[in-house]
Amino acid sequence: MTVEKATTRSDDHYFMYFPGNYRWSAAFISMLGTSTWGGSDIGEVDRIGRLLKAAPKQTDEAWFEACLQIADETRAHAAKYEKSGHRVSAAPFYLRACKYYQMAERFRTPKDARTLEIYQNSIDCFHAFTRMTDVKIEIVEVPFVDGSMPGYFVHAQNSSAAKKPAVVFFDGLDVTKELLYMRGVPDLIKRGISVLIMDGPGTGEAIRFRKHYLRHDYEVAGSACVDWLEKRADVNPKKIGIVANSLGGYYAPRCASMEPRFAACVAWGAIWDYYATWKRRIDAAFNAAMSVPGHHIMWILGVDTLEAALKKLEAYRLDGVVQKMRCPFLVAHGAEDEQVPLVDAQALYNASGSADKTLRVFTPEEGGAQHCMRDYAVLGVAEMWNWFEDKLVKS
Repeated sequence: MTVEKATTRSDDHYFMYFPGNYRWSAAFISMLGTSTWGGSDIGEVDRIGRLLKAAPKQTDEAWFEACLQIADETRAHAAKYEKSGHRVSAAPFYLRACKYYQMAERFRTPKDARTLEIYQNSIDCFHAFTRMTDVKIEIVEVPFVDGSMPGYFVHAQNSSAAKKPAVVFFDGLDVTKELLYMRGVPDLIKRGISVLIMDGPGTGEAIRFRKHYLRHDYEVAGSACVDWLEKRADVNPKKIGIVANSLGGYYAPRCASMEPRFAACVAWGAIWDYYATWKRRIDAAFNAAMSVPGHHIMWILGVDTLEAALKKLEAYRLDGVVQKMRCPFLVAHGAEDEQVPLVDAQALYNASGSADKTLRVFTPEEGGAQHCMRDYAVLGVAEMWNWFEDKLVKS
C-alpha cells in the first residue's frame, strides 16, 4: 500500500524526517521522543531511518520491513544477554525491541497472521522486560463485559503509604499499553502514584486478540478499572485519576464525566467531536495529517465501509457529556496540532462542568506544539504528571 501524503506548511516549527509524509514523520519523532523512558535508542532509530532512505519507495511495506529488521536485531541482543545471565543489559533491549515490533505492524491492516505474530513478539518482549527490570510491574487482567481487558499494574515508588493514589492510563486510536509505558510511566510512579496501563476496547491486544471493538460508552471500561483498583489493598480508592492519549482525549473525559469515582482527569490531547474529525479527513480524501491509514478506523469499529464507520462515530461527541464532570480536569494540547485543532481543545475546556479546570496549550516557541506534544514529550509529561502530583498526592 502506498503511503498517503499530507501537505506540509512552509513555516513548520518541527523537523519533518520524511518531507511531505506526515504519518511517517510523526511516527519517527514519536520513536525518538520516548528515549527518555527507554523506548528507543537514537542509533537504532537512525538505522531504521537509513533503511527507509535506501528503500526504492516510501511504502508501508518498506516501513514494516525496516522496523522489523531492527526489532529482530534488538531482540537478539536481549536474548543473548539474558542467556549469559546479564539481565540488567537484557531488560532495556527487550523494551526497545517491543517498541520497534509495534512500530513495524501499526500501519498494516487487515491484521494477517504474520502481522499478529509480530505483535505477539512485541508482547513477549515486554513481558520479558517486566521480569528483568527493577520496576515492579504486574501483568493483569481486568474483568470486562464477557471477558477481560489486558493491562499492567506498575507499582508506585518513593511512598511509604499503605494505600497509594493510582492513575488509570488508557491508550488512543493507535497507541497500546506497552507504548504508553514508554511515554512517561517511569516518571509518574516516582511521584508515589501507581499506574494501571490498559488496552481498552479498540486498542492493542484487546482488538487484535480479543475482538473488543471500539465503543462510544468508554465509561464501561473506565468503571471496570475502578472496580478492579478498589479491590486492591495498596490503592487509595478516593485518589484514582485517569489519563488517556490522543483519541484518549475522548475516553478520559467521558469516563471522568460518567464515573464519579474518578478524582482527577487529564486529556493528553483533546477530542471534542470525533465524528467531525473523521468527516473532515474523509472529505479531504485522507490528504490530511493522520497517524494511521484511513482504513484503521473501520478495523477498530468492526465495520466494512467508511460510511458505516461514520455512522458509528456519530455517538463520539462530548457535548452533553462533559458538562457532568465534577473532578479536577486538565486539557493538554499543542497549539499547532495538525490532527485535532486547538479550537476543539478550547470547546472541551469550556464545556467541562468541573469547577477546577485548566487548559494548558503548548506553543511552538517552548516546544510540544504538535499532536500530544510529540515534538517535546518530556515537557508535556512533566506538566501533566506535576498536575497529578498536586491533585492526588499533595492535596
